[in-house]
Amino acid sequence: MSQKIIQCDEIRIKTLSQELTQISVGGLLSLGLGALWLSAVWGATASLQWLIQSSVLWLFICLQTSRRLKLNRPDQASPLYDQLGWANRLTLLRSWLIAATGGFLFQDWPEGMWLSWLPGMIYFLGAVLDRVDGFMARKTGQISELGNELDTVSDALGLAVAGGLAWSYGQVHVSYLLMGAAYYLFQAGLILRRMLGMAIYPLAPSMHRRAWAGFQMGYLVVTLWPLFYPPVTLVAGFAFMLPALTGFIVDWLVVSGRITVNSDAARRKLDRLILFSHSVLQPGLRLAIATLLAFSLWRVGFPTVVIGGEIWPSLVMLGYFALATIMVVLGIAGRYFCLLLLGLLGWFHISNPMHFMDYLLLCCVVWSMFLGSGRFCLWQEDSHWINRYDGA
Repeated sequence: MSQKIIQCDEIRIKTLSQELTQISVGGLLSLGLGALWLSAVWGATASLQWLIQSSVLWLFICLQTSRRLKLNRPDQASPLYDQLGWANRLTLLRSWLIAATGGFLFQDWPEGMWLSWLPGMIYFLGAVLDRVDGFMARKTGQISELGNELDTVSDALGLAVAGGLAWSYGQVHVSYLLMGAAYYLFQAGLILRRMLGMAIYPLAPSMHRRAWAGFQMGYLVVTLWPLFYPPVTLVAGFAFMLPALTGFIVDWLVVSGRITVNSDAARRKLDRLILFSHSVLQPGLRLAIATLLAFSLWRVGFPTVVIGGEIWPSLVMLGYFALATIMVVLGIAGRYFCLLLLGLLGWFHISNPMHFMDYLLLCCVVWSMFLGSGRFCLWQEDSHWINRYDGA
């Protein structure tokens, strides 16, 4: 890099630092106003704890951003952008919302018709912005290494905060905390390998990491809403956690050199595994969903649910069950209709206890949504939407 570019970068670092300072102070002031409002509706003690915790998390994000300002460029050979850009500002807003969600940690679930929804709705807004900031970066033409880093840091912090909050509310099993810790354990392992002088091998690009992180955020949003409760949320947590943790383990085996992805033998094994999943496992999950759901509905009998002494909700539920199951089996937007099935099963088990076959059914629905419908499908445009980059 030329001396002229280096001098220019030093000036721009100062400008970026000033902008980040303004955003940091604005974020703290906004948290203070939020705490003032919460004190009127939730109590002074709870709102003060919320303010302290959320401020610590927000300052942590600002510190992480400050350390990475030199990455606010398309690549290492390019000069720095002179502004953070709207995409990075949106990512910081998402991080602020995650920090605000973290303010509810170590406290009881707020009570009240709408106050109980507040933690989940704040996290929901942050999850929505996760899709928007990348779109904004591509539309404005300011894609940066800083944006990629901030996105990863925010995702990891969000999973840790929301996972911890869901556990404290009794919505997930304590083992789900591994999801929030996985990224930090992974990074700690990399640091340890560098300290010991051990080799670190690159990870190949993978679309499933981004999509699966989005599924985790969606699951945590729902667990933080006062809609569904254990055992549905507990079983769903296990189903959502297992594929993601498996992905972390495989990635660790790759970066530590235990799996050599570039060898011909490894490629052949991976191709066989993908072929088995696409041709056998994923279609098998679709058939298992239809079979297990039919058994579950047969076991419960009619009416499946009764609301206010009326049986018409059972007819509505059965109609939606039939529609979603047919679409999943035929492979028509299978992931979308698996999502619909998850909502229906949550509603169904409000009135009906879960048994082992119901646990298995819920897991099959989640895993089919994760993996996709596989072969023998009529329409899989939903998978293309999940994997695409908006604005590209």
